[in-house]
Amino acid sequence: MSRAERAKEYFRQGFACSQAVALAFLDVIGMDETTVKKITLPFGGGLGRLRLTCGAVSGMAIVIGAVIGTGENSPENKKAVYQITQELCAEFKEKNGSLICEELLTGANIQTEKGGSPEKRTQEYYKKRPCAEIVFSTAEILEKYLMRTGKISPSKE
Repeated sequence: MSRAERAKEYFRQGFACSQAVALAFLDVIGMDETTVKKITLPFGGGLGRLRLTCGAVSGMAIVIGAVIGTGENSPENKKAVYQITQELCAEFKEKNGSLICEELLTGANIQTEKGGSPEKRTQEYYKKRPCAEIVFSTAEILEKYLMRTGKISPSKE
């Protein structure tokens, strides 16, 4: 199972888009599962369901920081992490049309209320939303980048 497929499966299990992407890379980000679930949750729904930056993109950025970031307050490392983040976000936008959750949903003719409680995950929920495919796409972009740069090996599962 590829990391992209794993991310999609996490999303279909009810995890937020941000959690699903990060959890698919759990073995390379140097954090335990509970911590990853906790720190990535607020980014779901476009940051707390405000429909801002897509949560899958935020999950991708968290993985980039964990894998590429050095933890030092270094201008060189900031520049490298920002450059990679911008490159992968540009690829995401080209593939999906926007980085903004609300625009991604509107583009799929879905009008959702901002804020409030998340909707119950039902078959209808999954049928009308592009989110599972967006999570897949995001994890695929990230996985290809990390393999291309030697940060991870191809999945053997």
